[in-house]
Amino acid sequence: MEENTQEYDEEVQYSYSLIHQEENVVHSNDALAVFTENNLQGEQIFIAYFEREGGHWNWKQTRGAEWDTPVKWSAMHEEPYIYSGAISDNSIKEVHAGQMQAKIIHIKEDKRFWYVISREKDVEVKMVMADGTEKIVEEIDEEMLKEWQDKKTE
Repeated sequence: MEENTQEYDEEVQYSYSLIHQEENVVHSNDALAVFTENNLQGEQIFIAYFEREGGHWNWKQTRGAEWDTPVKWSAMHEEPYIYSGAISDNSIKEVHAGQMQAKIIHIKEDKRFWYVISREKDVEVKMVMADGTEKIVEEIDEEMLKEWQDKKTE
């Protein structure tokens, strides 16, 4: 058993980098953190929401994203509703979830991450491009998903 554990530990090397943190985001004694994780799937980015209760920080909700996947954005399913997503398209200048403009965080090179904290569930997400045009973005890019599925069956 010990030998298997050692082999597993050597194979799986997870690393984390804190990118951004904010306290008192919805009310006092709450916080969010944006961090990257390097794992077997490569680099992923996460946003986590915390609340301080009884002197301890409690992890409440998390959402993750990957670069260049069919999943363009996601939302947490409980209040506060945090909409977020990864961006690797430099022509995107702004992101809006409902009436709120997203905070965009530069990660590295052409990789950015956006999020909006909202009290509203199921809002429309749109991107404002460098040329001023606006594009409503579905949570899943159906064309990209089909391309991924086609590649898997080849």
